[in-house]
Amino acid sequence: MKYAFEEAWNVFSYPFFRLLRLAHEIHTQNFDEQSVQISDILSVKTGGCSEDCAYCAQSVRNGVKMPKQPMLDPETVLAAAREAKGRGAGRFCMSASGPRPSSEDEFEKICEMVRSVKAVGLETCVTLGSLTEAQAAKLKESGLDYYNHNVDTSPEFYPRVTSTRTIEDRIRTIEIVQQAGINVCSGGIVGMGETNEDRVKMLVLLANLTIPPRCVPLNKLVKIPGARADDSKPIDDFDFVRLIALARILMPKSYVKIAAGRNTLSESTQALCLFAGVNALFSSEKLLTVDNIKDNADADFFRRLNLKIESPLL
Repeated sequence: MKYAFEEAWNVFSYPFFRLLRLAHEIHTQNFDEQSVQISDILSVKTGGCSEDCAYCAQSVRNGVKMPKQPMLDPETVLAAAREAKGRGAGRFCMSASGPRPSSEDEFEKICEMVRSVKAVGLETCVTLGSLTEAQAAKLKESGLDYYNHNVDTSPEFYPRVTSTRTIEDRIRTIEIVQQAGINVCSGGIVGMGETNEDRVKMLVLLANLTIPPRCVPLNKLVKIPGARADDSKPIDDFDFVRLIALARILMPKSYVKIAAGRNTLSESTQALCLFAGVNALFSSEKLLTVDNIKDNADADFFRRLNLKIESPLL
C-alpha cells in the first residue's frame, strides 16, 4: 500500500488520544503488546569520517574534536557481545564510521565479527555506510540479520543535513541490502530544525519503500557542541509520541525503536511511546558517541510496566 503525504498528515493531526488508540490497536494486531526487543550497540571504528552530516560528532568537517579509534579487534567485539547478552540484549549492533568500508581488510574483520557474534546466539546488525552488491552478499553469507542505514529526514530537508551524499544514495544502499536478503533498519533523526511536515514525509518515504524497513529507529537529536545541528530546537515530546504512533500505523509489521535521546524522555513519555507502538529499544549505556540510559534502569522500568524482553529470532 502506498501512502500520500496528505493522508499521513491527516492521521498525524488526529486528536492525540484518538491517534494513540488507533496506533495501539494496530500494534496489538501485529505484536505482543507486553514484549520489547532489546539491542546493544558498539562503535567498532570511531571518528575520522569524511562526510559532513550536521548532527555527527564523528565528522572531520564539524567542529567536534572526536578522537579517532581504529577498528577494534574481533576478540574485543566478541567480549562486548557476550556482556550484552548477559544484560538481556537479543541483538548486537556494530557501527564503523565512514561513508563506506574503507578497505577489504577492514571489511573482512567486520564479517568475522558478524560470524562470531552470531555464534554467541545474538541477532547481528551492522552499519558501514554505502555498500556494493558484492559486499551485501558477503555480509549475508556471514550471517548478518540487519543492516542499519537511516534516511535521516525528509527528501526536502536532506540537503541541509549533508552535502556529501544524497537521499537517493541512501535508498540505493537500502535496496542493495534488501536484495541480498538482509533485514533493513532505517529511520531518522528529529530535532535538527526540520518541521513536523518533514518528519511525516520521512515516515511516508520509509513506508513507501518496495519493502518497508523491518525496524524503524527514531532518534532525538543529542546536541553536540561544535556540530552544525547543535542550535536546533528540540522536538516537543507530544509531537515525538505522535510520530511514533504514525510510524506504527504506516508500518504495522515493523519494529519501531526509540534510539538516541531516550535518556531525555521521562519514563511517562516513554510509556506513552510504548503504548503508541514502540517495541524496540537500545538498552546500552552508550549509543556510539552519546549517553543512553544508566545501567539497570531498564530492568526496574520494565518490571513496573509488566514488560518482558523478546528472545532473539534465531
